[in-house]
Amino acid sequence: MKTIPLRRLLREPIKVKRWTHAGQTVQITDNGKPLWVLQAAASKENKKERARAIDELLDEVSRLPRSKISLSKILEESRR
Repeated sequence: MKTIPLRRLLREPIKVKRWTHAGQTVQITDNGKPLWVLQAAASKENKKERARAIDELLDEVSRLPRSKISLSKILEESRR
């Protein structure tokens, strides 16, 4: 979470908009005391687009050939 003073919000609203659009939460303070917490509103479009992107990635991974090496062997080798 980013914390910025109220004055910076008023002078640089575009930066705050970019931060919240990127998924960050921004706390606005006045004389060091918290006033507001800003976060991006969840929209149905973003949720649908995210779900579609996840489905595409899972479909792509499921089309790849299966590995001949078992997961337990990979874990054993990584612990050495």
